This record gives sequence, structure tokens and C-alpha cells, in this order.
Amino acid sequence: MSAWYEAGGYRVHARVGGRPDGPPIVLVHGIAVSSRYMVPLARELGSWAHVYAPDLPGFGRSAKPPRALGVSALAGALEAWLDAAELERPALVANSFGCQVAVELAASRPERISHLVLVGPTIDLYARRRPVQVARWLRTALVERPPLHFVVARDALAAGVVRSWQTFGHALADPVELKLPGITVPALVVRGERDPLASQAWSEEVARLLPNGQLVVIPGAGHALNWSRPRELGRLVRELL
Repeated sequence: MSAWYEAGGYRVHARVGGRPDGPPIVLVHGIAVSSRYMVPLARELGSWAHVYAPDLPGFGRSAKPPRALGVSALAGALEAWLDAAELERPALVANSFGCQVAVELAASRPERISHLVLVGPTIDLYARRRPVQVARWLRTALVERPPLHFVVARDALAAGVVRSWQTFGHALADPVELKLPGITVPALVVRGERDPLASQAWSEEVARLLPNGQLVVIPGAGHALNWSRPRELGRLVRELL
């Protein structure tokens, strides 16, 4: 179901479902997309967990700030939303750029979360250049199934080209690798074997930098595991929790 919250000065929309008596899990989307992108995973997790999928400010149905928020501001908005939703220590499951927002929150406010799952984490330390990342995005479109393209296009249109491009700039400027060693909660890095955005070398480094991190690679999968491989990803999340 849809729910609305006043959080950090923004009106924030979230999809909420699953078992109210289950462990709370918050799904964090990436650039240009929204909570709609997380629905297949939310359904999978909902059989045993209480699942929340907010639209970060600027995306989906949430309020649109005049300019795109940076990583720190988005993490602050996510924390404010946790307060509004009365969630004390949920698990965070993030995909793509959402991983950078989740890492920022986990590093700055570790007491606010119980577990961290980074699915296809960005941005690769060894490819932090716009042309390289754009080329990888285009390759990702060839790997993912066509139905996802319509979801991404619809959400990107709602967010706007300017906001998405500005957010991309914030992602490129974010030194995520410097924050990972300070995250002490149990953490899981999940990569699709065919993911062009999150390379194997980078995913291994992310897992190595996390004090309690581990890496799992799903064979034959791409970047959007939350959409294309929700069953396997859901099983891994359940095992971690």
C-alpha cells in the first residue's frame, strides 16, 4: 500500500507491505528510478518481513526539491523518514546509487540500522568518470530484461533529466570507499555476474573494506537483481538477517 510521511521538510511517499510482525526492511532505490523499481523484491521479502520502499526526495511520488540533493542530504532525508515511519533499527537493502546513500547513513549513524545489503554498489573507484559510467549504463540496458526499461523510463521522466544528471554528478564525487571501513553492522555485497556497472574487482573491494562484509555473486544476473532475480536476492537477505 502507499503511505505518506512528513520527513525532513519533505513529503515522502513509500510503499509499505508484508508481515507487520516481521523484521523491518527498508529498500533504497538508485538514480532516476523510484520505489516501483524495488517492487519485485518487496513482494518476495513481504512473505516474512515488514517491507518499506520509500521514494527519496526528488524521485517517484515524493516532493521535488529545487535542486538535486547530494549523497549526504539524501541520507539525512532517509534518516528523517526512518524517524517519521518510527523505524528504529531496520535492515537496509540498497541497489546501485542507493548503496551510496545507505553507506552514508550506515557510516554516519550506525546505531540506526541492523544490517546492510549492497546490491550492485556504485560508483566503481576505478571508473569514476562520466563517459565510462554512461557507457556502462548503456551496456546494462542490453543485459536487463525489456520490461525493466519501461519502468526506468517512466521513473526517469518523472524525475527529470536535469535532476538525474545532477544526482549522477553527486554520485561521481562521493568517496564511498573511505566510509566502508567504519561500518560495523553485518553487511552483504551482492553482484550479478553480468553486471557492467559494479565490476567484480570493485565488488570484491567493497566487501573487503567492510569489517563484517561478504560478497555473493549470482550467476548469469545483471545489475537490477531486485527486479530480475528477486527470489535469489530475497533468500540471501533472509540468510543474513
